[in-house]
Amino acid sequence: MASPPPEIAVPVGEEEDRQVEDGDAFDIPSKNASHDRLRRWRQAALVLNASRRFRYTVDLEREEEKENMRRMIRAHAQVIRAVFLFKKAGQKELEESYNGTEVGSLSQRFPIDLEKLVMLNRDHDAIMLQEVGGVSGLSGLLKSNLERGINSNEEDLLKRRDLFGANTYPRKKRKGIWRFVFEACRDLTLVILMVAAAISLSLGMATEGVKDGWYDGGSIFFAVFLVIFVTATSDYRQSLQFQHLNEEKQNIQVEVIRGGKRIGASIFDLVVGDVVPLKIGDQVPADGVLISGHSLAIDESSMTGESKIVHKNQKAPMLMSGCKVADGYGSMLVTGVGTNTEWGMLMANLSEDIGEETPLQVRLNGVATLIGVVGLSVAGAVLVVLWLRYFTGHSNNPDGTTEFVAGTTGAKQGFMGAIRIFTIAVTIVVVAVPEGLPLAVTLTLAYSMRKMMRDKALVRRLSSCETMGSATTICSDKTGTLTLNKMTVVEVYLSETKLNPCDNTGLMSSSVASLLIEGIAQNTAGAVFSPEDGGTAEVTGSPTEKAILSWGLKIGMDFNDVRSRSSVLRVLPFNSVKKCGGVAVQVSDDNVHIHWKGAAELVLASCKSWLSIDGSAHPMSSDKYNELKRSIDDMAMSSLRCIAFAYCPWELRMVPKEDLDKWQLPEDNLTLLGMVGIKDPCRQGVRDAVQLCSAAGVKVRMVTGDNVETAKAIALECGILNANDVESETIVIEGKVFREMSESAREEVADKITVMGRSSPNDKLLLVQALKRKGHVVAVTGDGTNDAPALHEADIGLSMGISGTEVAKESSDIIILDDDFTSVVKVVRWGRSVYANIQKFIQFQLTVNVAALVINVVAAVSSGDVPLNAVQLLWVNLIMDTLGALALATEPPTDNLMKRHPVGRREPLVTNIMWRNLFIQAVYQIVVLLVFNFDGQRIFHLHNESREHADKIKNTFVFNAFVFCQIFNEFNAREPEEKNVFRGVTRNHLFMAIVGITTVLQTLIVEFLGKFFGTVRLGWKLWLLSVAIGAVSWPLAYLGKSIPVPARPFQDYFKHCFSGRRKRQDEEHGGKS
Repeated sequence: MASPPPEIAVPVGEEEDRQVEDGDAFDIPSKNASHDRLRRWRQAALVLNASRRFRYTVDLEREEEKENMRRMIRAHAQVIRAVFLFKKAGQKELEESYNGTEVGSLSQRFPIDLEKLVMLNRDHDAIMLQEVGGVSGLSGLLKSNLERGINSNEEDLLKRRDLFGANTYPRKKRKGIWRFVFEACRDLTLVILMVAAAISLSLGMATEGVKDGWYDGGSIFFAVFLVIFVTATSDYRQSLQFQHLNEEKQNIQVEVIRGGKRIGASIFDLVVGDVVPLKIGDQVPADGVLISGHSLAIDESSMTGESKIVHKNQKAPMLMSGCKVADGYGSMLVTGVGTNTEWGMLMANLSEDIGEETPLQVRLNGVATLIGVVGLSVAGAVLVVLWLRYFTGHSNNPDGTTEFVAGTTGAKQGFMGAIRIFTIAVTIVVVAVPEGLPLAVTLTLAYSMRKMMRDKALVRRLSSCETMGSATTICSDKTGTLTLNKMTVVEVYLSETKLNPCDNTGLMSSSVASLLIEGIAQNTAGAVFSPEDGGTAEVTGSPTEKAILSWGLKIGMDFNDVRSRSSVLRVLPFNSVKKCGGVAVQVSDDNVHIHWKGAAELVLASCKSWLSIDGSAHPMSSDKYNELKRSIDDMAMSSLRCIAFAYCPWELRMVPKEDLDKWQLPEDNLTLLGMVGIKDPCRQGVRDAVQLCSAAGVKVRMVTGDNVETAKAIALECGILNANDVESETIVIEGKVFREMSESAREEVADKITVMGRSSPNDKLLLVQALKRKGHVVAVTGDGTNDAPALHEADIGLSMGISGTEVAKESSDIIILDDDFTSVVKVVRWGRSVYANIQKFIQFQLTVNVAALVINVVAAVSSGDVPLNAVQLLWVNLIMDTLGALALATEPPTDNLMKRHPVGRREPLVTNIMWRNLFIQAVYQIVVLLVFNFDGQRIFHLHNESREHADKIKNTFVFNAFVFCQIFNEFNAREPEEKNVFRGVTRNHLFMAIVGITTVLQTLIVEFLGKFFGTVRLGWKLWLLSVAIGAVSWPLAYLGKSIPVPARPFQDYFKHCFSGRRKRQDEEHGGKS
């Protein structure tokens, strides 16, 4: 059963990071981006409100501070603990004064006080532990039972929390709404607008009087405050969603023994005195003392900073909260919780930072920067042109008179005109620089993450949401993901005899039954709880352990009695590399039995004899071996997991007296006792989910530790394989064969592999790396501690919420809460939805940007005035930015998303289809509205109106028609490719609400808020015409979608031209030199 040493796998991520180091500053890897890469894009971005733009990004300076704080806490734990105890004492005095409960009266119930326990945990004081009588004496002082734990009644738990503390730590106070208002106010353009509004307000009231002079400045103030309020409210709601998700991530579920029964509980519910079972991959949930353990190894690097595995036994029994179980299993007595532990203090002092930039967010910062530079240039040009026209006397008042006449116009009036022009230019910047574009990603991610929780997926890393939309392959576990993880023993072979039914013990001799039951009861990490009232026994442990223990009960096993008859000397827990586990038990003064249990063909290969049903031993001939191997293959082909039991007798004198933990149990010359076939049915809906993935261009591969034949059978049942694939060796491969290939050979074959059986966690890692080198975006599922490297290396690591270990969960990006493959497919849908929603919002926002800029620039240059004033542009910005993002970034995923192929990592954000849609709508809006702007008086027959009133009607109409164009175009943006833009629209209540609110507010603005927005009331004909102009965008979009677009992105043509020109320049330069 010895396995070859695992090949060391080199991370692919670092190589990718180096490859793109010299490329685009706004292109970062999806995972593990270096701080230098993150600094580069920040320096390249054009930002007007840093506190808002960088709110959900990594605070690089704080990261450094946090690492320094970790070191400080480790070095000065005693001082910090004293501060917490001092604070706690003050709080308890206050509590006593309110409820009359005295701490002294509580402490009398427990003979040991909190201070002594804190010293024991802090100093790892072995002498103090001996003074109180070791772990058994300590449990007595804490009124706990080492086997049955504490009582589960609420009163006892409450007393323990009052005296010894709760297993929680003080949280940082969450930001209030006013903090978000303050951050929204820090937008540079809004600050400039408020200053300009203040000047306009004071000058207006000075020249025109208070009654009429406050409108211009006051209306800008009102519009700015409206933008701030809506922005802050949206940001605050996002913050609450992230906070909730963060709390979900920290709420670890643990097993605890209370009243002799193993129950699941939140880590926050643990109290001093609890007995907690530990197994490989668990996080130590509190400070404590080891009760008993087998091969228990703890990774203490999270607390000590040293990557060192520490073996725990009765000589070194102290366990620290926050550390991970690297190997073995055992149980612990909880002696310290919450801020009375170093882990609790560390968590209390380190802020819960939810900052993390995603590749899409960074790319959008690049888009926003490009648009912003263009917008600033345009705004600057408009400012210069309007000022030149104004100060040279080429701009007119509404009544037709010249606005500024040198030497005649007063200084105050001249300054007011200049400020008005400056305000317009700044407002163009507000519209032109899409500050909210990168934040639309966080909005859609926050929405998607909340909805994904309902679909049983907990997102740990934001970037994984969007990366999942690009996934081209999913490497899935079999057990629990594709299958139900509800296992039962359905076939049993005792040497040459098949038991029918499988619990038929009539043919079995007592000696064979005794050995088999001893092996089942002692060689397990599970447990059986027998109620005192004689009710049905409850079995706990992994699904495989539960199946075997349940079968053991059926053949007459008395779990507690069998375990009491022999004593365990040494345990080698089951691990996924060796595929088996062993135990040595002393059965008499001289004799020891060594039991092995594991993968049937591997255990069989180690057997030199077999035990017949009558209890006689026979040598393992080649014929017998082949017969048993056929039985294993038959079970495997029936999609059964095959487990074999073997043992070998040993003499006590041959067992080492010292260093028993280092004793390697004999694993040759074994005697086969029997084999079982365990059925784990496929999950309902898996076959459909696999077919859906295939149609979406996502290849599903099964990577399992089970027998290759079992893997094949399950893969056929799930639809991963078809009948033609089964015989192909490249499609179905054994982990060992793949492992022994060269790197180039692995790369060559990786694409073809559909099923990998008998794989180790390192084989999974090698497959992930080979697929990534081939250009795949790889998602991997895993549940074990040894899966952590593959989960970390994959583009998206998906751990299992039920069967997954804490180590696996911490290495993953998304936790599948129900362990179901159909939930993985839902995550793919949501990932694609995130990307699609962002593209919808980009198309909508760019259309508004282009149309508003061109209309204002053309009007400003040609006539010296703009149809859309500062307040109107702020309202347009609100529709385009916050409300637009809310409406389009929260579209639920549709079935059409799974009919497309995955989005490539380097594919442009703005596709050719989006450019076509954008161009059609923007050109239509610009042409129509400029026609009405320049010729509106004649079209509307306003010759009888005064010039000032006619201009106001014309400008109000242009503003109204422009807003309705955006309202109707919002529907077009929902479906950039589909002709039917109304499909499913009524199901998106938020979209409908925002469209409705925008329409109502626009009506109120035009009809009742004319003084603020510079508008006048429109007649019903002009209202109908405004709506009709907006509505034309629907048939226009429908017809436009019939226009074909080239497959090659438009951006590539520009890059090609640019690179060709640069190449010619280089050649000319080389020729001259």
